[in-house]
Amino acid sequence: MLSLYELDNYLKENNCDFAIIEHKSPIIQTLDAAKYFDIKKSAPTFILQTERGLIALIASFQQERLDFKSIKQKSGFKKIEMADKAEVLKAIGYHVGAIPLIGHNLPCIFDNRLLVHDYVYGGSGDEYHTLKIAPTDIIRLNNIVAFID
Repeated sequence: MLSLYELDNYLKENNCDFAIIEHKSPIIQTLDAAKYFDIKKSAPTFILQTERGLIALIASFQQERLDFKSIKQKSGFKKIEMADKAEVLKAIGYHVGAIPLIGHNLPCIFDNRLLVHDYVYGGSGDEYHTLKIAPTDIIRLNNIVAFID
């Protein structure tokens, strides 16, 4: 689990195009985010349970709801469902709702629709901070095992 300081240093060391945005209240739902950035560029990270264990899904805001059948077909997984919140916290040290785009150390499914944006906005691991980052840096710094669109 990376602190904000460690995340900032890690992203700088890897020459990422990013900013960490502070806000006074946590972003609980997408509409809360509209106060701080263009929600069309939001990239929530969901933790899913698969037959191979936990995996992160870095989704596009355009993914209005998670279509597990489609995600399974496109990713090659046989079983996909939302992971248990307690298991997520135990496994990666982050609460659901504060999952970072980078630093969770899970294999990832990446939504290619994010690539149309110069920057996307997502979790930093801290509910009072949002990570603004180039989507290509998300791909580069994560273990991407499948792409969807």
